[in-house]
Amino acid sequence: MPARNDLIGRVFVTGVTGQDGSFLAEQLSDRGWEVHGLVHAGDGQAAALSARTPQVVLHEGDLTDQARIAALIDEIAPEEIYNLGGVSSVALSWQEPLLTAAVNGLGAAGLLDAAWRLQERTGRPVRVMQASSAEIFGAPEHAPQTEATPLRPLNPYGAAKAYAHQLTGVYRGRGLHASSVILYNHESPRRPETFVTRKITRAAAMIAAGKQDNLHLGNLDARRDWGWAPDYVEAMQLAVRHESPGDYIVATGRSHSVRDFVRTAFEHAGVTDWSERVVVDPQFVRPVEAVEQVGDARRARAELGWAPTVEFADIVARMVDADLESM
Repeated sequence: MPARNDLIGRVFVTGVTGQDGSFLAEQLSDRGWEVHGLVHAGDGQAAALSARTPQVVLHEGDLTDQARIAALIDEIAPEEIYNLGGVSSVALSWQEPLLTAAVNGLGAAGLLDAAWRLQERTGRPVRVMQASSAEIFGAPEHAPQTEATPLRPLNPYGAAKAYAHQLTGVYRGRGLHASSVILYNHESPRRPETFVTRKITRAAAMIAAGKQDNLHLGNLDARRDWGWAPDYVEAMQLAVRHESPGDYIVATGRSHSVRDFVRTAFEHAGVTDWSERVVVDPQFVRPVEAVEQVGDARRARAELGWAPTVEFADIVARMVDADLESM
């Protein structure tokens, strides 16, 4: 690690081994930041992250252990904090609603409070980015959604994220530079296979290679606004460094159905009979399915100078290519 006078400053990233966290750690390290990341004991992705970005300092802990989080923030004394950690699956949030509330909701509360206390103690600004989600809108009356769209979550994940999103605003009013970045769906080859997008691209590669026959999915007509994960990680940094904190939707403004994703992935893999390979399975249908989610990112474009750089078909193609290569 370079000497302190060669560094811009320190950052603390929760969820550092996840898709977004790994991209963020790379980008920040490349730009001269000293990156500290929170990992669970026994996190299977920690080794891969360390191999990719060995300069990142990893700390074991859990967002539900607020005393540990507060002690880490006091010890590291970061200038910037990115909260990406938590239960990331809507399906899992139905199975574990209390865990989801504790991690995604109360975990964010502990982090915000620790950041505010560090700022009060040191007298220097501490900037916080809360990774929010389009799931906070649940069943919006209008599309596209804006930062002013009412919060109406439909699942435990969205409810916990809505609490953290609103609490970010509360601490902003208390003098903390706290921004909530409302992320719409964003993908990459680093997306775990537990997510439907990676499940689709993996299946396309497996079927193309003759190693799988069919793909079981839920509602093919669900529509989402899909973007490229590294673009969204860039937006997080722009929000943290903006002169004034706020809420920012990060989205492409275009929606596609799960069926569109399947068709694009299978055709790119060379599977022409894709419609015969997909089985709609009731076990994968959500208890309550959100309506069309598509975001209006005009505020992020105007205030942060952010814009997506990768189109939908290219996102799907990159993911399929990575899975084909892994075959």
